[in-house]
Amino acid sequence: MSLLSNCSSGGCGAKIGPDELSGCLAGLPLVQDRRLLVGFDRSDDAAVYRLSDTEALVSTVDFFPPMVDEPRLFGRIAAANALSDVYAMGGRALLALNLVCFPQKMDKAILGAILQGGAEKVQEAGAVLCGGHSIYDHEPKYGLAVTGLVHPDKVFRNDGCAEGDALILTKALGVGLVMSAYRAGLVRDEEYRAATDSMERLNKYAAEKLAAYQVNAVTDITGFGLLAHAAEMAGSRHSLVFNFDSLPLLPGAVKYAAQYLATAAGQRNRNHLAARVDIGAIPAAGQEILFDPQTSGGLLISLPAEQAGALCQAINRDDPAAAIVGQVTARESCPVTVL
Repeated sequence: MSLLSNCSSGGCGAKIGPDELSGCLAGLPLVQDRRLLVGFDRSDDAAVYRLSDTEALVSTVDFFPPMVDEPRLFGRIAAANALSDVYAMGGRALLALNLVCFPQKMDKAILGAILQGGAEKVQEAGAVLCGGHSIYDHEPKYGLAVTGLVHPDKVFRNDGCAEGDALILTKALGVGLVMSAYRAGLVRDEEYRAATDSMERLNKYAAEKLAAYQVNAVTDITGFGLLAHAAEMAGSRHSLVFNFDSLPLLPGAVKYAAQYLATAAGQRNRNHLAARVDIGAIPAAGQEILFDPQTSGGLLISLPAEQAGALCQAINRDDPAAAIVGQVTARESCPVTVL
């Protein structure tokens, strides 16, 4: 029994759509606590809670069904994805707890391999795996609850960009499309490995470079795709303008987009953003990449343009796909434009 044979969706493509999710959150009471620096009302990547003048906790949780049939690789990808939110907030990971849903009739050796893969990534992050929680389920799912630490004055929020900033993207786009081709039995080995290598690579190495620069905003690109996360970064006062030809793309992404291998999550992202983005100049296949849900995607970084070249060069030492992909302007007609 394979992992994917039990799953109708996988990776961050399994996320509830942004429209549905915002409706569910709308009725929740807002927390009145001055120590809560970042809560769910900000649509940011993790919660941040002040402990003292010099320390704040970063708290996040992420899990999903598999997108690959290799159990250990699935564990590594899921753990890298969960840890990413801590890096997007400017923090370092301290500890992690496993979250497991697993079919009762499936071979428990598969679960052992998933947990081994996750433990490897937690160790690589320099964090401590402390336990977790497991239940039986019809579909396998795995992820982590992660706690990190950050200085309260050095939190990276997702909407702090400034006019004139340059934008850096640290990983290539197209994960959802390539993995859709993988499920259909169409993907080439080199395309599959390029996608999985990207997904299991920690954003730790890019994030470690940021302290030496005047970074104004950071978010990680996951299930809502580049455009939705970019719209959050634009906020109400700015617009993000991307150059499509500068975007790093995974091998095969354009080809599979042209073959209509887009996911249901990609269509949900398109429906959510239809009236808020200007992408009319981009061919249909390119548009699918812009809406494509990313699993364990890269960091999108906004910083002064004069610093962008040096930072991108530093990031390239560990993340060779990283590129300067656009700029921040005063608010135009749409929060996001792709040229």
